[in-house]
Amino acid sequence: MADGSDTTLTLESPALEKTLVSGIKGFAGEHGGAKAVIEFLGRRGARVVLVGNDGGWGDLVAPSTDVARAACEEAGVPVENGWERELVELMRPSNDLWRSMGRRQLAR
Repeated sequence: MADGSDTTLTLESPALEKTLVSGIKGFAGEHGGAKAVIEFLGRRGARVVLVGNDGGWGDLVAPSTDVARAACEEAGVPVENGWERELVELMRPSNDLWRSMGRRQLAR
């Protein structure tokens, strides 16, 4: 193993957090409010999955779960503990997503 290859580089940038907060606020504004679920991605950080009140959804990547939670709190978007039934039922996948999922299934 190369020297230093077992370390994780953590980037702490106020500009990155501001970008994350503005992305979350923008999504919530476009979809009449939103809820978030934060998923740990390992060394890559954390995935913030946003589910809008209108059923739309999207995601952003943060450098860590702590940064993701702080950004959601600053943006005024509540963080759910996990994928509860009510939250999943609120999501409305687009027709393009359904088609792409169907192609993946057919390709197997």
